Amino acid sequence: MMMKAWRSYRFVVSCLLLISTTSMAQSETSKQGLKSGEEVLFRPGLTVRINVDPTEAAVLKTALSLLQKDVRAVFDAELQPENGAKEATIIAGTLGRNEAIDRLVRSGNITVSGIRGKWESFILKTIVDQGKKKLLIIGSDSRGTAYGLMELSRLLGVSPWEWWADATPEKRAFFAFPKALLSRSPSVQYRGIFLNDEDWGLMPWSSKTYEPGLATVGKTKGAIGPKSYAKIFELLLRLRANTIWPAMHEVTVPFYFSKGNKEMADQYGIVVGTSHCEPLMRNSATEWDIAGKGDYNYKSNKDAILSYWTERLKELKGSENIYTIGLRGKHDGMMQGVKGLKEHQEVLARVIKDQRDLLATYVNKDLTKVPQVFIPYKEVLDVYNNGLQVPDDVTLIWCDDNYGYLTHFPDENERKRSGGNGIYYHLSYWGRPHDYLWLGTVSPALLAQQMQLAYEKGARKQWIVNVGDIKPTEYQMELFLDMAWDIDDVRRKGSSGHLGNWLEREFGKVNAAQLLKVMQEHYRLAFIRKPEFMGNSRTEEKDPKYKMVSDLPWTEREIRKRLSDYGKLEDQIGAISVKIPLSKRDAFFQLLEYPVSAAAEMNKKLLYAQLARHGKADWELSERAFELIRELTARYNTMNNGKWKGIMNDKPRDLAVFQQLPKDTAGAEMIADEQPLQIQDGVAYKSFSGTEPLRHGLGYQNGAVSLSPAGTLSYEFAVSPGDRIRIDLAFIPSHPVSGKQLRCKVTIDGKKEQLLNIYTEGRTEEWKKNVLTNRTVRSILEKVSGHKISVEVSTLDEGMILDQIMIYKQ
Repeated sequence: MMMKAWRSYRFVVSCLLLISTTSMAQSETSKQGLKSGEEVLFRPGLTVRINVDPTEAAVLKTALSLLQKDVRAVFDAELQPENGAKEATIIAGTLGRNEAIDRLVRSGNITVSGIRGKWESFILKTIVDQGKKKLLIIGSDSRGTAYGLMELSRLLGVSPWEWWADATPEKRAFFAFPKALLSRSPSVQYRGIFLNDEDWGLMPWSSKTYEPGLATVGKTKGAIGPKSYAKIFELLLRLRANTIWPAMHEVTVPFYFSKGNKEMADQYGIVVGTSHCEPLMRNSATEWDIAGKGDYNYKSNKDAILSYWTERLKELKGSENIYTIGLRGKHDGMMQGVKGLKEHQEVLARVIKDQRDLLATYVNKDLTKVPQVFIPYKEVLDVYNNGLQVPDDVTLIWCDDNYGYLTHFPDENERKRSGGNGIYYHLSYWGRPHDYLWLGTVSPALLAQQMQLAYEKGARKQWIVNVGDIKPTEYQMELFLDMAWDIDDVRRKGSSGHLGNWLEREFGKVNAAQLLKVMQEHYRLAFIRKPEFMGNSRTEEKDPKYKMVSDLPWTEREIRKRLSDYGKLEDQIGAISVKIPLSKRDAFFQLLEYPVSAAAEMNKKLLYAQLARHGKADWELSERAFELIRELTARYNTMNNGKWKGIMNDKPRDLAVFQQLPKDTAGAEMIADEQPLQIQDGVAYKSFSGTEPLRHGLGYQNGAVSLSPAGTLSYEFAVSPGDRIRIDLAFIPSHPVSGKQLRCKVTIDGKKEQLLNIYTEGRTEEWKKNVLTNRTVRSILEKVSGHKISVEVSTLDEGMILDQIMIYKQ
């Protein structure tokens, strides 16, 4: 009896202890935030072992070192390489290159059919192996595995901009084993950036601040060396990009002339290509004067040029490159020595044949295995359109008009090419009608709309974006590369959703919603007119009137409204900045506060000056704005103990628009105010036929819509009988998707029809005005008979985007 009682007592105590222990464990789990069934992978102070085969490619080792650094930053923990898979908690490797992974695949523990044979794909999957929970990171190839490691870094909360924008990772109490993530192959095979117009930011910062003391050659003023390129390549790896066109202006030592640059690209798995005027990996703008002999003229100096190209191809044996073929002038100009379109075409055809012979001799005799691009840019496009035959295995790279509007989309025959098609796009530009090299204000909505259309039309082989100095085009650069990586994901989110997610990642959920409104307004105002365009001046124009700042064709009402809008925007960004944690303040200033505040002050400087010229404002308001731009820029270049000294220049090329303005007096009255009776955004249609119009967040009020071919949009306006009115239809100045026309039919009150064509040739006066204002306007005069009027817009050609319809009394 006593024994039974004792056993009962022990049973009760055991149950109570079990309940107590379980309760404590559940309490601790709850305290940490772990969900039922989850286990901790990382926590502060923990050493986690990772199995990586030491014979894997260099890019995998580079990615591992970055992940190790990130684990230390987030957890003060260690990620320790381990040769034995049994002891490792993480196993990372490429199919066919890691025995532990291959064993698990053979045993059926994991299925890899989704990535096998694919380009740059990876799987993250948690499994139980030999009684222990493990995380597998499996790549279809070495870059795929590297992206898998970087995906784990993202899951830990590390921003791709942790170094380039001082986006300090937040400390975490733990990180649980993630659920399975399956990556598809990237949407675009080669994804990358072009470092360009580096004269005022990237090169001075690299050569004087970050990597001083590098040797120069010829007339160059500085270099971007391997230490700087290592950071650039790290950013690309974190952004899942794989290609670069290096900086190539005459002020900068050519990429291959700086010892270690090539090796650094190999270490980070970056494919090196070159721009439209740099054939066969030669930066001729600078290199020809150093390594060439005679004139850069293929007609008269062919042997010297062939020898010059041969020398570089021999140097690059075994490297991963994309070879630009064709020939332009030494730097962004027409081929030297040819006269007329016919001769240009004949010589270019010979050049391409000779270049491919060299590639077959020194790279691979099977040219289908040699990545090559031909870029029909500027005058070369005329030669291509005239019938130039480009070999089928060569990728055709199509360009925008330098202002964000793609000028050509692959047609049916071009889509069939084995070499495929690609895109070269601008976030920064030096040239006419005006540069925009200072602030990154390209509309994310425009970028997303144009690149989505390009992808749908078959441009999927290579995407390159001109990022200038990288800063401050950070967000648009990431958006572009995210679309190249997974275009369907960005399409589902929309440009607004993508921006919102980006802001939440960088500055937290609490601030993201308010910041989204601020940034959308920032991009909207810049879409109406970029900060660099506010002086009504132009570059590279012969007419002296464009050399100096002059009045914009805006009324006093329009000017004061814009000043008010920018004042509110600057107040909002300032109010949010004080809520940002100290650890995020530098990132906030670089990514958001500087571009928003500098754009606001640029508008104040120019617009208060315009009012002052007419005696309607004090010049002091313009001068104060000028000083504030200088103060903001000085803050940028001295922050974080001078890390970014020289990276930000608020007066690239010393153009008139950036200078302190002379206190002159206007020679004419301000233009008379002409207020519209009514304005309706494109999205305000009363009805539609055909495919439902798409809204992209574009336009002067973010209300523009794409018109599908053969579709009709109907609008209705209240008017007064007997009035004579002018109907202005404002379109986004896009280019035809096919052909040379971009037409719509406008029907007034179901009777009067008028055909409108908004297509404009590049470099014409109308095109210049259009890209400076992001608007093409066509007008229709009408006499009103009733109390309302209907306007129907029917699309005849693909590519039209209707922004607004405005009714004016005549």
